[in-house]
Amino acid sequence: MSEAVAEYPRITRRTLHEEVLERLRDMIIEGRLEPGQRINEGQVGAQLGVSRTPLREAIKTLASEGLVEILPAKGAIVRKFTAKDLAQILQVLKTLEQLGGRMACELASDATIQAINVLHERMLALYKSNNRLEYFKLNQAIHSAIVAASGNPVLMEMHETLQARIKRLRFIGNEGPQKWAGAVAEHEEMMAALLKRDADALLDVIGRHMESTRLRVADVF
Repeated sequence: MSEAVAEYPRITRRTLHEEVLERLRDMIIEGRLEPGQRINEGQVGAQLGVSRTPLREAIKTLASEGLVEILPAKGAIVRKFTAKDLAQILQVLKTLEQLGGRMACELASDATIQAINVLHERMLALYKSNNRLEYFKLNQAIHSAIVAASGNPVLMEMHETLQARIKRLRFIGNEGPQKWAGAVAEHEEMMAALLKRDADALLDVIGRHMESTRLRVADVF
């Protein structure tokens, strides 16, 4: 078995909490639960075929991620972001990903970089098959993998927290063939730079990618 393959985690049995959490997160990302909308536990629980207990646990997790707000007398509300919120989060994400990218170029093993490239190739296949949600999940996993390749767990934690908050907005950034194609082209540049361990080129495209993300969702606000 090659080192690159060996670095992949083993398949594990998922818990009910994990299943409900992913389904509820997907509903928010895809806009089936809209920003500002109250999460009706009875209705959503019936849709997912689960009781209120695992649903409430999932809501608590999403609240910790920043996708949901729990308000007195109102319950759980899908968080609504402003253009200013997005700009500020992307500004910090850019700094974190640029730091992670530079460290990855300097410190990551060849096997780790090749493993990220495998994710990239899988992402391109999903793009070609027009599977937007699964493409998006893998897209986000690649951003996380580049940061993880830095080997800095504090950086990884901060990045994961902020990345989770704007998943719905970044998903919107892929709406329409032109926007989606632009995002894919930027990822192609990112991967090419990482494979060459060209930190300056990687940092440049990460910076442009974040600014493009902001512009691609500007019409939402």
